[in-house]
Parts: sequence; C-alpha cells; structure tokens
Amino acid sequence: MRAESEFDVTGWDQAPYGDQVESSDEDSDSGPKLARATVLKTFRGDLEGTSTAELLMCQADKTDLAAGAGYVASEVFNGELDGKHGSFVTQHWGLSGSGMDPKTSGHVVPGSGTDELVGLTGSVEIAVSSEGKHTWTMEYELPDSD
Repeated sequence: MRAESEFDVTGWDQAPYGDQVESSDEDSDSGPKLARATVLKTFRGDLEGTSTAELLMCQADKTDLAAGAGYVASEVFNGELDGKHGSFVTQHWGLSGSGMDPKTSGHVVPGSGTDELVGLTGSVEIAVSSEGKHTWTMEYELPDSD
C-alpha cells in the first residue's frame, strides 16, 4: 500500500555536537558544521498526526546547503495511518549538494508499530519542493487485523 502526506515542521531545537561543542569560536570555518536537532512535525493526508524526530546533521558550509549536507534520523509518529490508530518509528537519512539531486530514504523499524499498526513494515521517502512544501511518502504493508 502507499500513503502520502504533507507535513509542517512545527518545532526545531538544534545544538552543535562533537568538537564544535568544545570550540570557543562558533564562527570558526574549520570543517563541516555538526549539529543535533529535535524536530516536531504535524502531518495531514494519509498520515494524520504528529511526530518527534532526533537528527544528527552535517553541513559542509554553514552558509550554503548546496555545498553539501546530510542527516540521519530516528522519528516516532503518533496518529493515524489510513484511518488506523497507533504509533511507529522510522529511521531515515538524506543527502544533498555537490550538484546531485537531494536523496532521502528510510524504513519503518520492524516491530515498532503499536495498537492498530502492530506489524507495520515499509519504506519512507521525504521530498521538499522548491516552494518549501514537505511531502512524506510510504510504501507499506500491514497485516490483516482479522
């Protein structure tokens, strides 16, 4: 089955990590910027609900995302998937820059589904349009509840 939803980022709390935490000069240009962020989202469409994601990010040039950027995330969704209530966890990643088209990929963590989403499996892609619209697409399977 396929589910597609738009989502809005409703919260973003970011801090540096690694050697950058130790640095006293936040404006230093000595290598890529590493950050950890907690991101809150609200979904509408085939997914209706909210999520909290924990991201680790790398940005090659802090003033230019096109120079190269990447993230890895664990995200907990709570709400409904095609009318079925529950929660599940996804792990996903994304890369952009150096002339390549942005890429994302991820999966539902096996065994992470709760309530009516027990047994959920699948893959995830995230896209951001040039206008800034965020779309979440899942190809998934859910066992019959009979």
